[in-house]
Amino acid sequence: MVANGLIDLQCVWVNDLGMDLDEFYSRKPGDPMTLMAKQDLDPLSVDELRERLEILQAEMARVNQKIEGSVNFRASADALFKK
Repeated sequence: MVANGLIDLQCVWVNDLGMDLDEFYSRKPGDPMTLMAKQDLDPLSVDELRERLEILQAEMARVNQKIEGSVNFRASADALFKK
């Protein structure tokens, strides 16, 4: 039932519930990734933002490569010990 144009009668705004973003950050104090993620982007120019994005994409590729290598290493080790 729709009343007053609202589907949910609780009338709670999504952003009012809040989300603790600290859950996504490392528990290590001074962690560089956490500090970077919390950095204010407003003072950065478009070029600086694009450069930052390129750096982050390169880091993502590096992390994905490490994950793939670890998975492949584990699969090779498992196959070796199953013989």
